[in-house]
Amino acid sequence: MATLTEAPKPDGGAPKTGAAPAAALRKTALNAVHRQLGARMVDFGGWDMPVEYPTFQGRPGGLINEHMAVRTAVGLFDVSHMGDLRITGPGALAAVQHAAMNDASTLVDGKAQYSALLYPEGTFVDDIILHKVAGDDYLIVINAGTREKDFTWVRDAARGFDCRVVDEGDRYTQLAIQGPQAQATLQKLTDFDLATLKSYTFGFGTVCGLANVMIARTGYTGEDGFEIYIPPDAATSTRVWNEVLEAGSEFGVLPCGLGARNTLRLEAKLPLYGHEISDSINVFEAGLDRWCKLEKHSDFIGKAALQKIKAAPLKRRLVGLEMTERGIGRDGYAVLDQRGNRIGEITSGSPAPFLKKNIALAYVPPEFADLETALKVEIRGQAVAAKVVPTPFYKKPKKS
Repeated sequence: MATLTEAPKPDGGAPKTGAAPAAALRKTALNAVHRQLGARMVDFGGWDMPVEYPTFQGRPGGLINEHMAVRTAVGLFDVSHMGDLRITGPGALAAVQHAAMNDASTLVDGKAQYSALLYPEGTFVDDIILHKVAGDDYLIVINAGTREKDFTWVRDAARGFDCRVVDEGDRYTQLAIQGPQAQATLQKLTDFDLATLKSYTFGFGTVCGLANVMIARTGYTGEDGFEIYIPPDAATSTRVWNEVLEAGSEFGVLPCGLGARNTLRLEAKLPLYGHEISDSINVFEAGLDRWCKLEKHSDFIGKAALQKIKAAPLKRRLVGLEMTERGIGRDGYAVLDQRGNRIGEITSGSPAPFLKKNIALAYVPPEFADLETALKVEIRGQAVAAKVVPTPFYKKPKKS
């Protein structure tokens, strides 16, 4: 989880001629670094963000190479556009239990969990990663494009509980070091024994000479990796960014943009807000009920609706598609049955660089969701063959 909010547009999302002036884009502390590296920048949820780096230190870059670096070695992402909410106080746990669908009472200090904020209808406000920092102190990582909405939602949900909700989104530069060589890369720069961190756990240590840095074994790529939270000033952020790249140089590290982040998460079937999850999609349709704890004693927002939804047959399911004829199923393309009737829509679709296939996620009626079901995708007016396949499309190899 911690997720993107919108897939980068091929044209970079440039405004059309004659369009009203756009609001000033927000910039991370590393914006100048990205531009010095020659990154292709896009308007992403109101942020000026790198979508890819065509070259790096004389080596070919670009989306495919960045994607492959993360799958086979290590990649570095600036994810400082993500939001962070802090909930503290004696009523913090009760507030979190009311606002989010997972069971936060199972967390111990230094543990994180995937969860979601839901509307009363059981649909998504946003998906989140909840961290129990210590005692009555919780950190929620949220999506970039929904920061203000999420803060308002959590603040309102926490009313009546003895706690304080603070937007800390500008307090950190957040870097993601991802890939099979992520641990070897980051270990050079910290006194914290990274081997002691399991997936979805975190700790605090010195990184690049900075004390008390939060180090979490989390990410949004389907690979092993870490996310670190450092001071947000440009000088510090730039120094740490460069030191991570230097530490990873022996492994062929590449700086990575939002384009590779999107294809990586798609291969791993990690949901994207506004695509696989939204205010019109419920938890069971999205297949995320594993993280929805209807049995927990706390009454959370959306629980009553989900209990009713669970008792009735689903009207649609999220499935994985593999194109079996030449063609790429893109976001929003229609999914057809064998007779050519529209039965659904692709939520995310792209070539999969590591798998070397064209894949997609789509919502279809349950009767079309069985594995190997033959379907079609409408691509520029043509019905192109596809089939339902197991997901996630990619699973990282188990350590021997």
